[in-house]
Amino acid sequence: QVQLVESGGGLVQPGGSLRLSCVASGFTLDYYAIGWFRQDPGKERQGVSCINYSGGSTYYVDSMKGRFTISRDNAENTVYLQMNSLKPEDTAVYYCATRPIDCSDSAGGYNYWGQGTQVTVSS
Repeated sequence: QVQLVESGGGLVQPGGSLRLSCVASGFTLDYYAIGWFRQDPGKERQGVSCINYSGGSTYYVDSMKGRFTISRDNAENTVYLQMNSLKPEDTAVYYCATRPIDCSDSAGGYNYWGQGTQVTVSS
């Protein structure tokens, strides 16, 4: 059974950091890209970052560049999203999703999704 499980969310103060993990099971991530998305209630799902199957290409939404870093450990079947200098507007449910080989900037291009992890940035 294909499954993605996110973890690492929580409550953090502005300026703080969190590292999200996305663990895959039921398949190997070796040939799959992983994208991170986020969604606030009542808003559309927004792309955050993506890493291709080899880790050789990474993408970030402009507002996350310099603050977020995506990485992968294929031996652990895991992708990480390191989030630094967090802002209140980063508050959302964060999802990881997968698709073959390369990234897509459209949520509709991803085949499997995790259940999400809540990130709340507040003082």
